[in-house]
Amino acid sequence: MITSMTGFGTAKGTVGAQRLSVEIRAVNHRFFNPAIKLPGSMAQWEGEVREALRKRFSRGHVSLSVRVEQEADRTLAIDEQKIATYVQQLRALKERLGLAGDIDIATILRLPDVLSAGDEDGVEPDAGSVDELLAVVHDAANGLDLMRDAEGARISEFLHEHLRVIETALARVRERAPGRLVEQHKRLQTAVAELVGGVAVDAQRLAQEIAILADRMDVSEELNRFGAHIAAFRAALDEKSGSGVGKRLGFLIQEMLREANTTGSKANDAAILTDVVAIKEELERLREQSENVE
Repeated sequence: MITSMTGFGTAKGTVGAQRLSVEIRAVNHRFFNPAIKLPGSMAQWEGEVREALRKRFSRGHVSLSVRVEQEADRTLAIDEQKIATYVQQLRALKERLGLAGDIDIATILRLPDVLSAGDEDGVEPDAGSVDELLAVVHDAANGLDLMRDAEGARISEFLHEHLRVIETALARVRERAPGRLVEQHKRLQTAVAELVGGVAVDAQRLAQEIAILADRMDVSEELNRFGAHIAAFRAALDEKSGSGVGKRLGFLIQEMLREANTTGSKANDAAILTDVVAIKEELERLREQSENVE
């Protein structure tokens, strides 16, 4: 079944000593367009995360963000030697420039590399592995897929419903088309008779002209092709794989619009033109929804 490109998924897990949450949001886009935001400690794995998303999603703008919720218990280690160096440099600068004020501890602690984080033994905690991160990413992607599948089912129902509306209008056009040719035939004979004013007319030549007119106004081929496009559209909606369906639906809608325009230009009939306008409105609704199909 078809899949929407819109959805949201989230998951939580651990990577090394860190507890984190992953959020994935997706909206429609012509191509696969990822946006990945990782914490600094995991920035080196962006390529692997991007490739994992590429394998899961063929189209759409996919935004992934990872937020660290809780890190391992750490103690703050104070570098006393670095503090001593900073104090010595600040005092020298104060005397040399004649600066007023005291050097307080709050100012010192804000200077670079004065504080460092580690566990109780002074050893950096386990940073984890890319496989641990990808496991959480896949859990979030599974949640996104569930929402995309549910939205895809709603879109499919919408598209099927409006296909039926189009088919009903096409049936009216198909029923009206032969009668319109007969009416045009009679109208042409009447017009010719009025023009010649009782003078004999070559019946064979008149029949040829009427045949040419009928051929120009015949829309049976357009209606047959339109029906074939609808069958292909419906088959694409019902495919089990659902891979790359969105682009195919867009192409079929373009072809149906082409047939509708040709039918309208050849119609020369108010009733048929009314149905053609209604069909084109329905095709626009199909196009808007199909743009959200992966």
